[in-house]
Amino acid sequence: MKIRAAVIRNIGLPQPYAQSRPLNIEEVDLAPPGEHELLVQIKAAGLCHSDLSSINGDRPRQTPMVLGHEAAGVVAEVGKGITDLKVDDHVVMIFVPSCGECMPCKEGFPARCEPGHKANGAGTLLGGAMRLSQNGQPVYHHVGVSAFAEYAVVNRGSVVKVDTTLPFDEAAMFGCAVLTGVGAALNTAKVFAGATVAVVGLGGVGLNALLGAAAAGASQLIAIDVHDDKLALAQQLGATAVVNAKDADLVQKVKDMTNGGVDFGFEMAGSVQAMETAYRVTRRGGTTVTAGLPHPDARWALQHVNLTAEERTIKGSYVGSCVPPRDLPRYVEMYRRGHLPVNKLMSAHLTLDQINQGFDALASGHTVRQMIMM
Repeated sequence: MKIRAAVIRNIGLPQPYAQSRPLNIEEVDLAPPGEHELLVQIKAAGLCHSDLSSINGDRPRQTPMVLGHEAAGVVAEVGKGITDLKVDDHVVMIFVPSCGECMPCKEGFPARCEPGHKANGAGTLLGGAMRLSQNGQPVYHHVGVSAFAEYAVVNRGSVVKVDTTLPFDEAAMFGCAVLTGVGAALNTAKVFAGATVAVVGLGGVGLNALLGAAAAGASQLIAIDVHDDKLALAQQLGATAVVNAKDADLVQKVKDMTNGGVDFGFEMAGSVQAMETAYRVTRRGGTTVTAGLPHPDARWALQHVNLTAEERTIKGSYVGSCVPPRDLPRYVEMYRRGHLPVNKLMSAHLTLDQINQGFDALASGHTVRQMIMM
């Protein structure tokens, strides 16, 4: 079938993107779903920093590629071998497909799925298939999803079924921002009631980490960012204190607030400077968690003796260390009960043709979640 999709061909084009247009809205061919695959009509797709990282070159990708990974839609066709989903079911996309058979999957860590990461790195669906093409030439899939399009073919392991009463724009956020941020707090860090927490970087993932820590019962929630408007939003979402990252006395201020540092420091900005800040505001014996994705060449200089003498813990968090079929419905229920007000993170609704302007807004740092509505 013919579909309209946002295709990237040249990585690293300069801003403003409204002028350089790294994403072109083009007609591409989408083949029918194969075994264990689904055809999904995309209804909403979020603009995420992971997409921006593919545009600016921080996360190099094969081209041409249809970008987009945070999305929700309706099942339009079910491939062979799938018995637990049907046409008209509502689904949320997951950006690491889970095979269910490799050792990480069997151990309960589908975010580490080995075939899933291999496929994502190759720009294919799980198992190596490619269903996108143009003029007979292959077009790569973005992390098994490619959601900036009218339709997508995805592997069964790339979706989670959700209730049809959940609005598509809200549902989409649960596939990336919510799973990654809330999961980092609840699964990776295991924030406990009464804990002290600092979150560095208040994008969609960072603010969800703050919401997750609040839901866990953290006694102090310190929000850190360079943008005052995001600090103000963090206060509305439960931050007990805010500090601008440009403040030269930032680290000392956080330590003074928390009697020596926080129990959990979260780096959610994807930068070495943010990681350094998150580590420095973490107390002796505390845990520093990062979900940031800087350029592969980025290196962080760690003081080895400090790590040992202060018995520190540093943890990476990918997809919030979640088991999506288990955790996503739980987080939706927490949202419905008022514990995770993720709807307050919605910044704007756009059309597919406005996508480059949307990434200009995201790159400026003054927006949280913009949704492409199909």
